[in-house]
Amino acid sequence: MLALVVLIIGFNIWQQYQWQQWCQRVNPVFHQLVRENQGKITPMDLAMRGSFPGPTAKRYLDGKASEFGASIVNAGSGNEVYYFITASILGNILDNSEPVKTLSAQPVTTAARSLLAPPAPQAVVAELESEVELAAPATHTEVKPNLAKQLVFGSLIQSELAKRLNVYSSTVYKRRNDPEFPEWTRSRDPDGIAWSFSEKTKEFFPLEES
Repeated sequence: MLALVVLIIGFNIWQQYQWQQWCQRVNPVFHQLVRENQGKITPMDLAMRGSFPGPTAKRYLDGKASEFGASIVNAGSGNEVYYFITASILGNILDNSEPVKTLSAQPVTTAARSLLAPPAPQAVVAELESEVELAAPATHTEVKPNLAKQLVFGSLIQSELAKRLNVYSSTVYKRRNDPEFPEWTRSRDPDGIAWSFSEKTKEFFPLEES
C-alpha cells in the first residue's frame, strides 16, 4: 500500500515537472501573441499558433491569467477571451520577454510627418490621429517614427520608455517617483523629451514645454 502511495506521488511530481517544462517552451509563443493582439487572446489563438489541443491551451491561459491577474470574458458558444491589457500586466509580460535594445537614430519618414501634421480643414479627422497629434510635444518638429507609433494611445508603458531611454526597465521603476525624474528622462531621451509618471494608470506621459 505504501509503495502504491509513493508511486502515485512520484507520478504526480513527474507530471507537474513535464507541464512546467512544456510551459517554458510555450512562453515565447504566448509573449508574441500578447504583442500582436494587444493583450487579447483566446485558447483557439494559442492552440493554432502552437499546434497543440485547445484544452491544453486553455489550461495554460488559465495559469497565466492567475499569474498576471488577467480578465476572462465569456464570448458565447463556450468561447472565452483572455484580456492581458492593463498597463501593469503588459509591462510585466514584456519586461520578462524582451531585452533592452540600443535605439539607433532614424530620419523622420514622410509617413511619420503626415501622421503628426495638422489635419486639412476639409479632411475628416480620425480620432486616432487626433490622439497622436495631442500626445506629441508641440515644440518638436522631428519625432522618431518609433515614438509616433508608441504614442498612439498618448503614453508609454515602463518597458517602452526604458527602451527609448536606453536603460533597464528596473532603472525606470526605481526612479519613476523621483522629483528629478522629468529632468533625468529629458537628459537621456533622444529628442530631449521630459516624461512624467502617473501613479493612477502606471503609465508615462510626455511633458509639454512651456
